[in-house]
Amino acid sequence: MELRHLRYFIAVAETGSLTEAAEKRLHTSQPSLSRQIRDLENHVGVELLSRSVHGVELTAAGKAFLDHARLALMQVDAAVETARRAAQPTRKTFAIGFQTGHEMNWLPRAMHVLRNEMNNIQVMVSSDYSPDLAEALTRGRLDLAFLRVESDYDLEYQVVDREPLIVLMPSDHRLTACETIRPQDFVGEIFIGGSNKATVLRAVTEDYLRRSGLDIKWDHGVDNLAMAMSLVASTRGLALMPAYAKNLLPLAVVSRPLEGEAPMIDIALGYSKSNTSPILKLFLSQLDELMTPK
Repeated sequence: MELRHLRYFIAVAETGSLTEAAEKRLHTSQPSLSRQIRDLENHVGVELLSRSVHGVELTAAGKAFLDHARLALMQVDAAVETARRAAQPTRKTFAIGFQTGHEMNWLPRAMHVLRNEMNNIQVMVSSDYSPDLAEALTRGRLDLAFLRVESDYDLEYQVVDREPLIVLMPSDHRLTACETIRPQDFVGEIFIGGSNKATVLRAVTEDYLRRSGLDIKWDHGVDNLAMAMSLVASTRGLALMPAYAKNLLPLAVVSRPLEGEAPMIDIALGYSKSNTSPILKLFLSQLDELMTPK
């Protein structure tokens, strides 16, 4: 008995027709299939199929044999897959995190740097708020992340870019008539800025307002860009957010640049000092390529 006998028998049993099984399932001739079934029955020693002008039906012996035939083939297929996996080297996992919204710009570049390693590693990609990414790096859940320089965490940082803060406002706000927004335009408006959790954004914003001679109190503090856009639309306030926000704005919210020299916020590549991953080492050795737009 060979495996093909089992496959042929199962095909006939499931279609109920030698002709259909031969033509549509097995791509062989009907006489050849009939011979294979007879060989199987001779080997088993009992009739497995009852033939008539209406087709074929399983005998009692055939019904009992079918379940074991299916199980045997499943075990063979599982054995083949297990052997194939064992013959392949284990693929290492490399986990990259992005501050939500930045993956649009940085994921293609990161994958380009790793292009020669893609057959050997499995890249895991996630997005989150910057402080949460820093914590994930510290706990070893991520190998590297594109985030803010979070000074509360003992991590290594490589600044890969700087982006200006811009002003978000409702699409029908009076200030949409202006090409740029002056710091003084915030006076008397509902002001939305970074919360105590968004420490880097809050510190940059506070420094900018102080240098501009403004003492503006936060009406709303937000942890992330999605929250900022929602509050801009619902409260008709103004928000200072990083420039990547322009890629994600809903129709109800628009942006304008600040007049003069806008405050800048760093985009950094962060990683744990204790991470000994060779893929991380390779990645860090190619930062020049990473920072070259593709």
